[in-house]
Amino acid sequence: MNEILVSVITPCYNSSSTIEKTLECIENQTYKNIEYIIIDGASTDDTLKTIERHKDRLPQKLKLVSEKDNGIYDAMNKGIKLAQGTLIGIVNSDDWYEKDTIEQVVKHYGGSKYEVIYGMQRNFFQEKEKAVFLYHHDFLPQQMITHPTCFVTADTYRDFGMFNTKYRSAADYDLMLRFYESKKVVFTPIMRVLSNFRLGGMSGNQIGVRENAIIRYKRGYMSKKRYHFVMMKSRIYQWMNRKK
Repeated sequence: MNEILVSVITPCYNSSSTIEKTLECIENQTYKNIEYIIIDGASTDDTLKTIERHKDRLPQKLKLVSEKDNGIYDAMNKGIKLAQGTLIGIVNSDDWYEKDTIEQVVKHYGGSKYEVIYGMQRNFFQEKEKAVFLYHHDFLPQQMITHPTCFVTADTYRDFGMFNTKYRSAADYDLMLRFYESKKVVFTPIMRVLSNFRLGGMSGNQIGVRENAIIRYKRGYMSKKRYHFVMMKSRIYQWMNRKK
């Protein structure tokens, strides 16, 4: 196995109740040549204290930035700009990798300048396992792949851009479609669970549903009729749930 440097970014804000498991998943990786970058949005809870307790066990190549940001995608972009690794992964502060995730990613990396390696995702709801799945990249125009599992070459971000911060919930989908539409980025699926994801965040709400529809409609992947139906259905769903 080539000992390439892999950068992992964790954006966080007031994550003291969940970030410990995220930190532990980095500490316990079977692959050790890791640069770990934590981008904290100036947390006011015990997030920074928790990180400090783990510093001695985290990779030596550790970077911690704590300052106000303009949301999660801005934090991700900051981390990408700091990253020195050949491959860059992002694990949010309420999610965690399997112990051999980075080892598997390096093993399956095909060596292309522009490459996205991704795998299966395990979803949890109220601490119970709800689903394990993978959406293949061939169907990206209809369905986002499992972004929490993605590792992207630094050259891909450098030459095709980072997250568009005008989106609150679907900038990852916009980005992966940009990579896909370039016809230059290789997508390498791994048929193993790479990341564990807690449901209930921004990506699971109606903002995400509507932003995904906007992205697909603007790119010609969704008809005007279907677009208006999805937007109307989303607003009705949101209104009915506010009434409960």
